[in-house]
Amino acid sequence: MQPEPAFLLHKRPYRETSALVDLLTLGHGRVRAVAQGVQRPGSRSRGRLQPFAPLHVTWVGSGELKRLRLMESTGSAALLAGEGLLCGLYANELLARVLPLELPGREVFAFYSATLEALPRPEARASALRRLELALLELLDAEPRFRDLNDGELDPQRRYVYRGEARAFETLPPGASQGLDGRTLRLLASGQWEAPGLAGPAKALTRAALMPLLGARPLRSRELMQRLAARRHGAPS
Repeated sequence: MQPEPAFLLHKRPYRETSALVDLLTLGHGRVRAVAQGVQRPGSRSRGRLQPFAPLHVTWVGSGELKRLRLMESTGSAALLAGEGLLCGLYANELLARVLPLELPGREVFAFYSATLEALPRPEARASALRRLELALLELLDAEPRFRDLNDGELDPQRRYVYRGEARAFETLPPGASQGLDGRTLRLLASGQWEAPGLAGPAKALTRAALMPLLGARPLRSRELMQRLAARRHGAPS
């Protein structure tokens, strides 16, 4: 095979000197493989196989577990620290948890690459993560349908709560204060995810849409972000 652009999503030790890795690749989606000898002291591959660093890889094997043959670095890793690093860990954990093995998704790869470029800049993080989440939801045919549970149009004067199993919105009783208002949802439906004032609703909606895919086990990276936010506000973690 030709060398495939890739990023490391997850790595854990495997046997004595190897590692089991999950890679996000351009043409094959998420690939799981054994990186033989990568844990051995002095291994050249050990320094290359780092999170957020662009790679070119090849592998062999016809089953779900491949064996890496070639692994070359094609650039420097994104320089992430603090909240930017936690956002990068979130993106990696999300893709490793939700993306099925070997489901091609070039748009997800492109948005992941763009996310790594955006994460060093605080003002760009939220919109980059939302674009990545949406690309993932669309690939899995799980993106929100901006309709109510009866397949009707959303009323800008009403409020709604998202039901992930139906990919639609339940209408709340008049006077309800929870949920999202129909006007906001119509703006999101028209693609205005980065409009002023919509960062919070956009995050709430993508989180609700991803919940059925993630299941009951919480994301470790999200817990770390919540602890960081709590420390910043002087609250107990």
